[in-house]
Amino acid sequence: MTLLTKCIYLWVFFYSRMVSPAIALAFVPFLLTLIIRYRYFFVLFYRAVLVRIWRDCVTGLSREERAFQYVLTNSTPGDPDSILDAFDYWCSKVEFISNIGPKKGKILDRLLMEQSPLTVLELGAHCGYSTVRIARALPLGARLYSIEMDQRNAAIAEKIIRLAGFDDDTVELIVNPSDEVIPRLRSDYNLERLDFVFMDHWKKCYLPDLQALEGYGLMGKGSMILADNVLFPGAPKFLRYLRKCGLYEWKIHRAMLEYSKGIRDGMAELVYQGIK
Repeated sequence: MTLLTKCIYLWVFFYSRMVSPAIALAFVPFLLTLIIRYRYFFVLFYRAVLVRIWRDCVTGLSREERAFQYVLTNSTPGDPDSILDAFDYWCSKVEFISNIGPKKGKILDRLLMEQSPLTVLELGAHCGYSTVRIARALPLGARLYSIEMDQRNAAIAEKIIRLAGFDDDTVELIVNPSDEVIPRLRSDYNLERLDFVFMDHWKKCYLPDLQALEGYGLMGKGSMILADNVLFPGAPKFLRYLRKCGLYEWKIHRAMLEYSKGIRDGMAELVYQGIK
């Protein structure tokens, strides 16, 4: 019996207990249409939520800790490509984690190669996937400052970063909320200007953090920002601001949600032009 058949059977069984079977059966076409139309979202909910809850209970480990264990035993230390490949396999075949992934990751790779930034800020290290992806593309002498507010995730990210072979001179992991760190980047980290910013943290933070970077004078003409998941889950206030502020040349790179099928997403690429 397929998952779809089971859903319809359960619907008819439970709903017929409350109303007549004839009325319950009348809703079957509607239910079937709903399931087919949003099937990719149901699959995502199953993989990202239900599987996670079940395995959290069974293993006593967090999803990120399980991912780290897999990467540790299925990659080559000091080889960033091997680590990213292990992550990609685990996220696509075992459990869903919202990394940028390999397809959108190629857009990030290309922009970093074109820009050759020396000072990079990452907002949202999570478990270190995008941190490693950025660090491997940086030119000699560049430095990446990666912010992660969750201490447990930051501990895993630190292990992944060091496993990939990057030391503190290349990647500095800062464990604090972004709205506390950004005001101190100039005073505590001697940052005068950011060449490249990658946003992949809480979507509600995209706009206030962007405005904070502007307000503290950390953006210079030509500074680039790449913001992931602006279409799904989405960052509507962030996009409205881009349309109205006139400070950026920007565009959307449309793509599918990482490690998923049928869910449209996109990344916003911004180039700061300054006040005109």
